Amino acid sequence: MKLFKLTLAVALAGATMFGVASSACAADAPAKNWTPPAHTIYGQKLADETMAAHPELLSITLHGVPPGETDKYTMFAGSYHDRVGNPDDPDDIDVSKKGITIVDPRWHRTQDNPTKFVILMPMRDAAGTNIGLVVYAWKNPPANPNSSEQEVAYLKKATELRDALAKKIPSYNALFDAAK
Repeated sequence: MKLFKLTLAVALAGATMFGVASSACAADAPAKNWTPPAHTIYGQKLADETMAAHPELLSITLHGVPPGETDKYTMFAGSYHDRVGNPDDPDDIDVSKKGITIVDPRWHRTQDNPTKFVILMPMRDAAGTNIGLVVYAWKNPPANPNSSEQEVAYLKKATELRDALAKKIPSYNALFDAAK
């Protein structure tokens, strides 16, 4: 009987710990604040085309408030399809609202795997209007990416990519149209 009680106690403790661990893992994943339509949107097509044309990139993501929503800043397209619909971080929202650019050599994130260099900048349409946020991440930056020369070089690359992308965006709402 003692063995039965001990086995039962261990089983209950394990189930409780597993349940807590499962809840903690679920809490780590951000809750989605937007669900994309079943069809591929034009913004996703542009992200996929950019990744195909630029193997030096680790990722590209497009962010903003989906049409019909209010203050629901989200990643609506990008190279990490499973992250589409994740709510934006405060720095993402700052770029969208204020039109600022963030040059992030990730010097404070030494454990990133893979290592990367990130630029967050206003996304623009063909008219040059700021319409949201585009984030570019490059893989395998140099050993010391936070030198002024490297920061300027990555900013120049990001600006060229963003400006080429803008020529393909007739309007913000067009990014949510079905891809053709």
